Amino acid sequence: MKILPEIEKISEDLTSIYKDLHQHPELGFEEIRTSKIVQQKLSEFGVDELHSKIGKTGVVAIINGKNNDGRTIGVRADMDALPIEETTNLNYSSKTPGKMHACGHDGHTTMLLGAAKHLCATRNFKGKAILIFQPAEEGLGGARKMLEEGLFEKFPCDEIYGIHNSPNGHHGEVSICQGKAMAGAAFFDVTINAKGSHAAMPHQSIDPIIISSTLISQIQTIVSRNIHPLENVVLSITQVHAGSAYNVIPESTVLAGTIRYFSDEAYSLVEDRFKTICQGLEKTYGVEVNIDLRNTFDVLFNDSKLSEQYMDAAEKIVGKDNIIRNATPATGSEDFADMLKHVKGAYCRIGHSGTEPLHSPKFVFDTNIIPIGASILATLVENQLPNN
Repeated sequence: MKILPEIEKISEDLTSIYKDLHQHPELGFEEIRTSKIVQQKLSEFGVDELHSKIGKTGVVAIINGKNNDGRTIGVRADMDALPIEETTNLNYSSKTPGKMHACGHDGHTTMLLGAAKHLCATRNFKGKAILIFQPAEEGLGGARKMLEEGLFEKFPCDEIYGIHNSPNGHHGEVSICQGKAMAGAAFFDVTINAKGSHAAMPHQSIDPIIISSTLISQIQTIVSRNIHPLENVVLSITQVHAGSAYNVIPESTVLAGTIRYFSDEAYSLVEDRFKTICQGLEKTYGVEVNIDLRNTFDVLFNDSKLSEQYMDAAEKIVGKDNIIRNATPATGSEDFADMLKHVKGAYCRIGHSGTEPLHSPKFVFDTNIIPIGASILATLVENQLPNN
């Protein structure tokens, strides 16, 4: 691994920043302390412009190259934590009950701070680097909030890039999937309002639990019987809530879940069939079925040319043997996709020695990849904005 000198100098400081962020996790749109620390460090490093409260708690910094009359490259890191009780027993584990950095966003933030230090110290590029510290990636629409507040109107970017850690046991391995890389996602809640009764007299009820079981079975046919077999769609029921007593048929049930997809056309078909099935159940059983189906993440699309250039930059740091240029798509989702709908770019993953999965209360982020990720991001800016 070839760590850039300016980043190597502050590697211990970066680890300290990371551990501090890890001990004080903040949920989406609540990243007030995190935002202040990011601003403090960026100011110390000498960024040329510093803007806060974009997307409520987001931060944007501008670093000018030696000649800033050129193109503009955006680099984004997410900052939010998850509502998870940490069980790692690390000596720097979360100090906030019920909240944990279980996805490594504290590490991503620290990587981008490390890149900022190098770019401020060397300025070996022509143009501008826009560093975007985004709030609320975990399903709360942080990217969309920043976009709604004019992110790219205020800070135009020619290209934009992101990075995410991968606890796959392959330290320093950098991978990218070109084209459709991560699934779009929708979340849904379905409430069935029916008629309750004594459980010993079910004929007096219109049983919402029976209707729920019918709905669960029917919506599974949407993917198996309406979607082309070679099209990737996942529809999962993840919550069923009903009743509170052994001898009472409840008045209502609530179901919730998620849809993952790789084309807007497929999602539209699933959405239409889902609503049609719910309407059919209303007529069949004489009940009220309310569905709240909301698109939360767009499909993440990596520009093929920029993906190659991203890996060219990463290869300078981790070596050719640690580069995967044709990774398979993932059914997970990432709201960086919303930014990529407005500005072309790419999003990669960097492996580390951790083996507990993301979003696990036992997840441990390998701090040794912080200077590696920081070096990749800084090199990417320099590669894309050559100073000649």
